[in-house]
Amino acid sequence: MPLLIRVLESVGWTFLSVVLFYVGLRLYDILDPIDHRAEIRKGNLASGILQAAIVIALAAIVIAVILTPDIS
Repeated sequence: MPLLIRVLESVGWTFLSVVLFYVGLRLYDILDPIDHRAEIRKGNLASGILQAAIVIALAAIVIAVILTPDIS
């Protein structure tokens, strides 16, 4: 039974991570007036590097949030 609980916790944290990551990317897309996806399709390397940096930064934030211990 403890194994099942650990697996379910992992699935829950994974789902939460995906949701936080998606919300972060959508929020950035809303706040930034440049359509980076279109720029990347046109071959704009700088826009691609910026998007990669945003993805890495969001991943670091999500990891930090999930790994922060509960304060009870």
